[in-house]
Amino acid sequence: MKGFKYIKPKRQSRDVDPFVIQTGKGKSAKLSMVNRCKWSEDVYIADKEERETIGQNFNIKILPWLALALVFFLAIILAKTAWLQVVKGEYYFSLAEGNRLRIERVEPRRGVIYDRTGRTLVRNKANFLLYFIPADLPRGENELHNIIAAISRIIKDPGEEEIYKILSVIEDRRSLEAYQPLFIVDKIPYEEAMRLYLASDNWPGVVLSQKTNREYLVYGIDNQDQNTKVGHSLSHIIGYTGKINQDELDSYGGGYWPIDYIGKMGIEYFWENELKGESGKKHIEVDALGKEKKIIKQAEALDGHNIILSIDTYVQVKLEEILIKQLDELELTRGVAVVLDPSNGEVLAMVSLPAYDNNAFARGISIDDYQTLISHKDKPLFNRAISGEYPSGSTIKPVWAASALEERIVSEYTSFLSVGGIRIGQWFFPDWRAGGHGRIDVRRAIAESVNTYFYNIGGGYENFRGLGVDRMVEYGELFGLGTQTGIDLAGEASGFLPTRSWKEEVKGERWYIGDTYHMAIGQGDLLVTPLQVALFTSVFANGGKLYRPHFIHQVLTGDDKPFSAVHSELVREDFIDAYNIHVVREGMRRTVTDGSARSLQSVPTAVAGKTGTAQWSSKNDHHAWFTGFAPFDNPELVITVLIEEGGEGSDTAVPVVREFLTWYFGEYKGSETRVDG
Repeated sequence: MKGFKYIKPKRQSRDVDPFVIQTGKGKSAKLSMVNRCKWSEDVYIADKEERETIGQNFNIKILPWLALALVFFLAIILAKTAWLQVVKGEYYFSLAEGNRLRIERVEPRRGVIYDRTGRTLVRNKANFLLYFIPADLPRGENELHNIIAAISRIIKDPGEEEIYKILSVIEDRRSLEAYQPLFIVDKIPYEEAMRLYLASDNWPGVVLSQKTNREYLVYGIDNQDQNTKVGHSLSHIIGYTGKINQDELDSYGGGYWPIDYIGKMGIEYFWENELKGESGKKHIEVDALGKEKKIIKQAEALDGHNIILSIDTYVQVKLEEILIKQLDELELTRGVAVVLDPSNGEVLAMVSLPAYDNNAFARGISIDDYQTLISHKDKPLFNRAISGEYPSGSTIKPVWAASALEERIVSEYTSFLSVGGIRIGQWFFPDWRAGGHGRIDVRRAIAESVNTYFYNIGGGYENFRGLGVDRMVEYGELFGLGTQTGIDLAGEASGFLPTRSWKEEVKGERWYIGDTYHMAIGQGDLLVTPLQVALFTSVFANGGKLYRPHFIHQVLTGDDKPFSAVHSELVREDFIDAYNIHVVREGMRRTVTDGSARSLQSVPTAVAGKTGTAQWSSKNDHHAWFTGFAPFDNPELVITVLIEEGGEGSDTAVPVVREFLTWYFGEYKGSETRVDG
């Protein structure tokens, strides 16, 4: 059209109307319908050519590869999602919830311990403990440093460097492990604990907790010579608690935290499951500092069981007092005394000297004090009553007498002539009395501890055939020798019963008749614990029953209501004929009336027993033994005393027994008065 100029429309301009034309004079006008159609055809043709060009440039063959790539990346996304939601879902859920919701443990009260008379032996007292929740600690180094520096200014020990060292065990503070308590220090004095309590309210991740600590009550009298208190021998029985270490945490499994205390020795250790109780749970909501805002729900803790021991504290303290006095007079330091109830195996008293103060461990013993204890020549931490192994001396003779009677090697009337010993080739095996004891039977042999008699019934002589080592071992095991008694304390020794095969294997020698002779009088390689001696003595006291010794008399609930009685466990009975037991008992009674323990006739009740003198060194004095029971007709207790390097049992062990039994059957049994000390 003449006088008009065509302008191609711009696609992205909203100001240009594609149907507007410009006149030569600068004026615009709308196209006519005809012209609009012609223009539309031009536009349509151009658009078609453009689409044809695009279609020709796209290669449709790559579509399967694009689809495969899409599926591959989608699979990766799904796998990662499954890993996060299914495999690690609980982990990340707990991690996220840990920022808002927490489950705290409600700690149970540890059970207390009483003696059989109701006296409290162990109780709980407050103990302030500081720990961290690493996940809640500030991420900024400056803020964390300020908190640790402030703590160190209040408690002094541990210092900043030590606290950083403790904190370094947590590698990732975002892990679930970082939500577990991290022990810093305990037994914080009250004033320091209050300062920490006020300050910790603004310290994220720092918690001051009030746990319980054990206090062991000491009964007795001051003993200036020993620089100790009578009553510390209970430490060997009760033991003590201490903070759980990593090995114990791994071995005990669930139910314990790194800030917990557990039994380490004695009753505290052996009866840990009953004493500790069951933890409760408290679901709480926390603020940004990890501090408790409100309790959502709570399950109460179940307190530990209280325990009544078979121990009679009055008997324990008196026996310890007498033994300490005797050791002082002899200028000795090591001794043992055990008192059992022969009717059920309950331990009424167990004294092992020297002893130690278990409160030192409960309070937190220093490294120097601990080193002093473990390096002491007398080993005060060592419970000689159950762990000490000694030659039995003549205390074993009633066992061999009963065995020979049972095997009919001898009868109660069989006698041998003692002329001072017997000779086998170049070897001479003596009696303790020069010139011998004359003609002796089993009762007199026990009463006067005549070696010749036991040489004969043990190993035989000339035409007489004795038990022999194999049958002696067999009967020794029946009486509880060569094995643990099963008492409820850890660390019990087994003693030792030598055999032919053992000697051939270990010493490379065959068994000689002299070995049997030595074993028959309680010497040589035979070893026993004081508890084992008390236990086989109880067999003669009760008429032929062997009980498992134990310390627990009764188990109570946490509020002192009866929970369960502890029934005596009969190990075996009727392995020795009742009449043979009777014959041996008469021989043990004659030990007091006519034999080596005649000083016990002053006791206000009839006593039976056996003395012993055990050779163990060519340079040191012999160990002194006595074991027996009283009253003779209806025994209430068995008592066994050992004084290391005490010499003759009749001279040093018997006086301890005499003073104790005189007190027990006189002042103690005859009066309700108790001396608490």
